[in-house]
Amino acid sequence: MNILPEGRRPRRLLTLTAVAASLALMTSACGGGGSESDDGVVELRYSWWGSDDRHSTLQQVIDVFEAQNSDIRIVADYTDWGSYWDKLATSTAAGDAPDIMMQEERYLREYGDRGALADLSEFGDHLDLSKVDPLVAESGNLDDKTYGIASGVNAYAVMADPKAFEAAGVELPDDSTWSWEDYVALSAEITEASGGDIVGTQSMSYNESGFQIFARQHGENLYNEDGTLGFSEDTLAAWFEITKELLDEGGQPSASESVEIEAGGPDQSVLSTNAGAMAHFWTNQLGGITEASGSDIELLRYPGETTGERTGMYFKPAMFYSVSAGSEHPEEAARFVDFMLNSNEAAELILSDLGLPANVDVRAQILSSLPPADERSAVFLSEVEGTIVDGNPPPPIGAGQVVEITKRVTDSMAFGDLTPQEAAEQWMSEVETATGSQ
Repeated sequence: MNILPEGRRPRRLLTLTAVAASLALMTSACGGGGSESDDGVVELRYSWWGSDDRHSTLQQVIDVFEAQNSDIRIVADYTDWGSYWDKLATSTAAGDAPDIMMQEERYLREYGDRGALADLSEFGDHLDLSKVDPLVAESGNLDDKTYGIASGVNAYAVMADPKAFEAAGVELPDDSTWSWEDYVALSAEITEASGGDIVGTQSMSYNESGFQIFARQHGENLYNEDGTLGFSEDTLAAWFEITKELLDEGGQPSASESVEIEAGGPDQSVLSTNAGAMAHFWTNQLGGITEASGSDIELLRYPGETTGERTGMYFKPAMFYSVSAGSEHPEEAARFVDFMLNSNEAAELILSDLGLPANVDVRAQILSSLPPADERSAVFLSEVEGTIVDGNPPPPIGAGQVVEITKRVTDSMAFGDLTPQEAAEQWMSEVETATGSQ
């Protein structure tokens, strides 16, 4: 997402909507976190979301940083993904934002446009951005200000289980040439050849990231630079039509089965449960799905990369490092971001948990330390990098609601309540309302 890159659906940022007015006022009127103790040590709060393993790892990183920077103390402030955004919105509106925070692309504009984030380009003496991968280097920029620096990179791809293909007696596709027609036919062939024991693919239409690739292949995009929708209704209808074909031909689970699979997250995907041959996920989720499935899952380029107007795949910032505009110690906060971004010692601990490192030199440094699945992800990203044309502008304010809109419209179409064309019309209308881009 996660995505998320994280494998979980972002929830709507309700609290920010409720406190938007106070956020705009209070972030400029009140100081944020950060303090200086009696012994002269600057204390900074660092907030993030994630699993218990991430919390443990980042605490180790903090310990190493503090050992090298005796004038700074980092206070860890972490929670799960679902609680993170409500907590961050509330603390930001109260003028008590964390000095350093983890941000996600759907919400970066929400905070940046309201003056809650510092411009990281102003801290050149403390934060070196020269080694950030060019494909994500400006992904956190808005109106010529740098509100976020990518922690790492992911790509949205098709994951395939070679064992499932073998069991169905079907060969893996040539992902350098396959089309969307090939993808639909292959999925149906796997289901039929296995007698329904193995489904060809999991529903792909729950995540707008897949459609973003599809739109880019058509010379369009999910969003324009100004936050408006950047694609035609016909393109979205064509995307939903692929899902309808998969349903009609048995290439993916039924509508009711898909609802259950989606609710279970990556752990209940058709790959993780050995019930299917393909599914669409972020590259940093390969390790977890490989472990759950017990199979060496492979990564495939998206169908249509060589049959459309252009390639559509892109590197997504796994997440961003951001600094509060209200921090009383922004330079010290920038020093910590620099450590997270540019330190080999930090990277050796984090590995690919925050995406493969955005710093290209650091990324190369840790390759030999990665678990096998993460190493396969790194190789895949290296192979597709040369085919990637460009990145994407940050999503508009309100983009956090798009996941739920996508889920609802997808289900309505799958159950036969909407045609693909009607689904496209409804999705566009609801997203324009949510993002104020009507």
